[in-house]
Amino acid sequence: MTSLMNWLYQFTVQIHLPNYGLAIILLTILIKMVLYPLTFKQMRSMVAMQQLAPKIKEIQERYKNKDPQKMQQKIMELYREHNVNPMAGCLPLVIQMPILIALYRALLHFNYSNPVHAQFFWINNLSQVGDPFYILPVLAGATTFLQSRMTTNVSDPTQRMMLIIMPVFIAWISATVPAGLALYWVIFNAVGIVQQYFVNRHTRGLKEALMEGGGSRKDG
Repeated sequence: MTSLMNWLYQFTVQIHLPNYGLAIILLTILIKMVLYPLTFKQMRSMVAMQQLAPKIKEIQERYKNKDPQKMQQKIMELYREHNVNPMAGCLPLVIQMPILIALYRALLHFNYSNPVHAQFFWINNLSQVGDPFYILPVLAGATTFLQSRMTTNVSDPTQRMMLIIMPVFIAWISATVPAGLALYWVIFNAVGIVQQYFVNRHTRGLKEALMEGGGSRKDG
């Protein structure tokens, strides 16, 4: 990640816009685009599991005290009927996490060899801890909230609480780490919001199909 960051910085030099902040933005967009197929697969699996949750709960309540083995059988039949793999959302996350952690660590300890080009708008140096005007922490918290709101089930009290706690936590973290890392987090979330919009559009048909399928079985 450090080598890629330096290569992108050299790219900004070649296009006569030498700036590490621009390199961070390009790096973040590149990583998000590469990971998008995995993100889409993960979100599709999450949507399917959310839509099937009431039916799974119904099966559990019906069989948990009578026949646990049959309960598992019925749940697996439900998954097969809707072509849903309950583990499909885990593998993309497992693949993504090492990449994101490596990117985080690279920016946390990145050596800006040319301090002049480490300036980004109101930030004197992207290696400095914190933002003198707290703009990046506020943006980090706001974008975290917006992205989470697009996927959070607000009817669940726990998820509703996390919808408030996580943005505040991210904003606080962003105020205590190098500004370059805070910039990465803002761009990461901003691109994630755009991607989430398209994921939601693509999975809308899946939600409708699962709901219609549930309705037809109930009527029968």
